[in-house]
Amino acid sequence: MRSLIKVYNMKTTEDVNNIRKAIANNEGVIACEINVEKGEVQIVYDKYFVNVEDIIESIEDLGYTVI
Repeated sequence: MRSLIKVYNMKTTEDVNNIRKAIANNEGVIACEINVEKGEVQIVYDKYFVNVEDIIESIEDLGYTVI
């Protein structure tokens, strides 16, 4: 499964690293690509193990706003 989500307050390299780590901690995530300029995160995951709501929640738990 592939999803594209927008993260509003992602601006620095530290933000990217924090978000990447949060996404990677979800079992079933295969890959993620982050575009800071567009504020987009593209995620490839196995929906058998994880759904997009769980991934969004892991990002929001860090204080980021997903729109």
